[in-house]
Amino acid sequence: MKMKKLLVFTSCCLFVMCGTSKEDTNNKNVPDPVVPESGTLSEQNLVRAMQIADSAMTAHFTGSGMAMARFYNPYTGVRSTEKGSIWMYTSAIEAVNTILHALNACKEHGKPELYNAHFARYVDLLARLYDNADYYLGTFTHTSYTQTRQWSVHGVDRAESKGAARVEGIYNVYDDQQWVIRELVRSYKITGEKAYLDKAEYLTEYVLDGWDCTRDASGNERGGITWGPGYVSKHSCSNGSIVSPLVWLHEIYKGKDDEIEYRYIDANDKKTRRMQRRKKADHYLDFSGKIYAWLKQYLLRADGVYDDLIGGCTPDPVATEVIDGVTYRQGIDCPHRVGPAYSYNSGAMISGAADLYRVTSTASYLVDAKKLSDNSFSYFAKLGATVAGYYTYDISGFNNCFNGVLLRGYLDVYPTYKNVAVCINSFQQNLDYAYSNFFYKGFLPTNLLLGWSRSGNENNNLEGMFTFTFAAEYAVLAQYELGK
Repeated sequence: MKMKKLLVFTSCCLFVMCGTSKEDTNNKNVPDPVVPESGTLSEQNLVRAMQIADSAMTAHFTGSGMAMARFYNPYTGVRSTEKGSIWMYTSAIEAVNTILHALNACKEHGKPELYNAHFARYVDLLARLYDNADYYLGTFTHTSYTQTRQWSVHGVDRAESKGAARVEGIYNVYDDQQWVIRELVRSYKITGEKAYLDKAEYLTEYVLDGWDCTRDASGNERGGITWGPGYVSKHSCSNGSIVSPLVWLHEIYKGKDDEIEYRYIDANDKKTRRMQRRKKADHYLDFSGKIYAWLKQYLLRADGVYDDLIGGCTPDPVATEVIDGVTYRQGIDCPHRVGPAYSYNSGAMISGAADLYRVTSTASYLVDAKKLSDNSFSYFAKLGATVAGYYTYDISGFNNCFNGVLLRGYLDVYPTYKNVAVCINSFQQNLDYAYSNFFYKGFLPTNLLLGWSRSGNENNNLEGMFTFTFAAEYAVLAQYELGK
């Protein structure tokens, strides 16, 4: 439920005149992406992804610290003084990662031109984005259900110096860490850089420390991860977003002897905290499955898509209990389901089901993925609502970004469910419609089917996160076309 995060962000939205030179991002001498002469749709998609991502990097990022302006207006040339949150910042990492994967896919399919021209510079850009993500890092001590420990994690807001972000209580949320984890694992897979994997596993340990492992009267885990350590609501986004990255970590360690400490509560006396060492591959897959199962049990709606959260929880966020003289966070019972249904919650679960099916061959996951794909498309896509022959998706609030997660879900299930081709093609059509009719100075409008504001150029402010989402979508579609 991302709208709540606006209460944490800096609220100032004043705009100031700024230059948009490539020196702002230390990204000098960037070659213009050009479709090869024998270019295919996949290469066209990839070139458009790079055009949009490069424009966004130049417009939204400034200085050696790569501070991200939340808004930029291509018609007036001004960017906001308000900085993007870590969630928004991660959208740039996602776009770069997806471009890198698409470039590599082109090379593997015998089309190396774009790879040779651009891969190295995006690897460098990726490293600089991660380095400057440390402006969102901070350190705090947290009492969880099994331990009290100091953690260095990402806060919602950017600090003035690296490592100085405010992260205690409500100032960090678990799903923000999960979006970063997702990208770190993808970055490791494309670059082989071990530091990315190490950071992903550290943050994963923090997120899984937020799993409510307290026991109910029957000895079963209550389950679910709260939105953050300062919240009692358990959200789709703070659970579903970690399912696929956990599967990927399982795959990385499958067949290896690497171990991890696993903390839990005894099922018999329902109070004693225990610790054991288990293989990482087993640990990550086990958690992926039980987080998926918890979310399906508690937040899958009757109409077949996912609700936003379970709320109305007791006790209050700081409630603790003392067991054998040691203080722990108290378990949380959440009786009330709260909407609305956002597309990214269903999209993350399509991806999760597809990934779990891929590694376990458990048929129920494929059944879930197919049903959720059909239900989500029926729920979120409306044919002809804006332009005849095109599907309209809700773009209010942060839905442009959420819809990008839904597209990822369709791409993940496509190898085993070809019916989602119509869903995937709807995104291709919308992006191409906007590119053909409204592409301006490297940018697409917030509304892909209606275009730019007609009530004055000053109303054409773009969320940087949306622009990076469009770039990532084009790069995902490039991979899809190659895979076909």
